[in-house]
Amino acid sequence: MRAALRTGTAAAALAWRSSRAGVLALLALSLVGSAAPVAATWLTKLVIDGLATTGAGPGRLALYAAGLGAAGLLTAVCPQLTRYVRAEMSRRVGLRSRDELFRAVDRFVGLGPFEDPASVDRLRLAQRAGASSPNGVLDGAIALAGGGLALAGFLGSLVVISPVMAGVVVLAAAPALAAQLAIARRRAGTFLRIGPVERREYLYMSLLSTVEAAKEIRLFGTGGLLRARMLAERRAADRALRDVDGRELRTQSLLSLLGATVTGAGLFWAVTAAGAHRLTVGDIAMFAGAVAGVQAALGVLVTQVAAAHQHLLLFRHHQDVVTAGPDLPVAPDAAAAGPLRRGIELRDVWFRYSPDHPWVLRGVTITIPYGESVALVGRNGAGKSTIVKLLCRFYDPTRGTILWDGVDLTTLDPATLRARIGAVFQDFACYELSAADNVGLGDADALDDRARITTAATTAGAHDMLAALPRGYDTQLTRLFRADQDEGGAATGVVLSGGQWQRVALARGLLRADCDLLVCDEPNAGLDAEAEHEVHETLRRHRRGRTSVLVSHRLSALRDADRIVVLDGGVVVERGAHGDLVRAGGHYARLFDRQAEGYREAVP
Repeated sequence: MRAALRTGTAAAALAWRSSRAGVLALLALSLVGSAAPVAATWLTKLVIDGLATTGAGPGRLALYAAGLGAAGLLTAVCPQLTRYVRAEMSRRVGLRSRDELFRAVDRFVGLGPFEDPASVDRLRLAQRAGASSPNGVLDGAIALAGGGLALAGFLGSLVVISPVMAGVVVLAAAPALAAQLAIARRRAGTFLRIGPVERREYLYMSLLSTVEAAKEIRLFGTGGLLRARMLAERRAADRALRDVDGRELRTQSLLSLLGATVTGAGLFWAVTAAGAHRLTVGDIAMFAGAVAGVQAALGVLVTQVAAAHQHLLLFRHHQDVVTAGPDLPVAPDAAAAGPLRRGIELRDVWFRYSPDHPWVLRGVTITIPYGESVALVGRNGAGKSTIVKLLCRFYDPTRGTILWDGVDLTTLDPATLRARIGAVFQDFACYELSAADNVGLGDADALDDRARITTAATTAGAHDMLAALPRGYDTQLTRLFRADQDEGGAATGVVLSGGQWQRVALARGLLRADCDLLVCDEPNAGLDAEAEHEVHETLRRHRRGRTSVLVSHRLSALRDADRIVVLDGGVVVERGAHGDLVRAGGHYARLFDRQAEGYREAVP
């Protein structure tokens, strides 16, 4: 109960921050809209009794009629105004909730929340709940106020006529409230359970509708298989939702039957009492209106409370993300990372992604001296890319330490540390934005500095290619969005080849020309032999005198590194210069010879 109260308070506070005027307007409209039917019921009784007994004069009857007209007008207008205000509130709350949610996501220090399935499901539910749940909770709270007012008015009317019938009507609503709350809990739990199912469905939908997989799907004829899997996931999710809907249908039908029974019994009693002259004709009209009003008010209250309960359960995911602490510890007084002067050191570093995962690194100790290049070599899964992630502090070592000029990385401010690192990753991002944005996102301060962008592109060998695009650097590197309208009509963007994207990613990584550490994780992947040679020479010139970490399966691109560290099974098995390692005839020499065999001419 305490947790629900905290969540409800947070949801209401979000709605209040989004639009105070909107919250007050909804409350006022709810109160007026709830009071109008009660007033109409009383005025109807007074008009009927006045006409039946002729005890009321024409002036009083006209006053009653005017009141009835005003109540009817309010009853008709309030729902329309409420719908408009609620829609505006939904837009404002949606905007603010997205802002707060993705501010929180941006505070994630590492990659853990994006790679953990439970966190991914929570984030997806948070996105869904953030826009709708605060309004749902607000509607529930306002419905309590408005419905409470209507309920009090109608119950007061019933008590005047028959306190016993008033108690029967209220007691009949108790099982409805319990049933609706149970349905809300079940529906919220179902949304959580089908999260992985819907995520897999979305995966198959993406594969079937994106160009990245279109070639293979058509060549291998796997479209039908993927479509079948997509529909199977959708059917599984629908079965879970259908089960909840079926339970709700059965429950609502029984509750409707109970309500109709109470109403019928009450009207039978009222007509019998009127026949015995214990009630007037106006009393019967007011009784019928009051019973219907009480049941309607209770129905609204029960429905809104149950809906608000469901929204609270969902909004909890939004709150979990927004209020979550950092996924990696960051001290409030974390020191800014200073310029690298001596080097970086990994001391007895052990790492695994969770206690259930195997060790990726086992006691790795590596020194990366200032101004030198260190290459990481090894088979897939040896731990090379994991070391890169640790250097960028996307994760912290499970055991051991990483030192930046003798200072533990975990005591440094991650933002200032990463500002001193330039990187080209193997799984680089292809932003569906302009060419200028794709390069400029390597340093947000350079987005409006076209000179820096073109310099980085020139260094990466991408300038001529980008300048030759239909709109130059302003060309959209996607066909999903149309460019601005011009005299020639709506022009679509351009899709680059893999090698061209590699050069754009390289330009993005080189935008920080004055970075202290350059990380190149497979920078030559996807390039032809000539382009690979050009990029290799570019990087060799760029990293001269610069501290750099190189990762590549192509050992020829690493032979001029100052130091080569060979990893196998998460352990350092060799280290040294290229020539020394080849002469040693060990692990590195065997890997190098295997690659070299492909280029040696066979002798007859």
